[in-house]
Amino acid sequence: MKKIKGIIDRFEGEYAVIEIGNETEDILKSSLRKQAKVGDVIYFKGDQIVVDKEETKKLRKEIEDLMDEVWDD
Repeated sequence: MKKIKGIIDRFEGEYAVIEIGNETEDILKSSLRKQAKVGDVIYFKGDQIVVDKEETKKLRKEIEDLMDEVWDD
């Protein structure tokens, strides 16, 4: 079974806006764990949605490094 990767972009009312590739998809917030937050990397595996804490850490580190590069100039 293929896993689909997404990133939680924002919450709007009862929905979570998930960035998948270059598109977004709205899913019910109730489909996510209560601890899920903006910026978390998630995987859709069948009917399950799983937060990948390690991928989220890596993504946050990449973003921090890019921001450091921008502000160092």
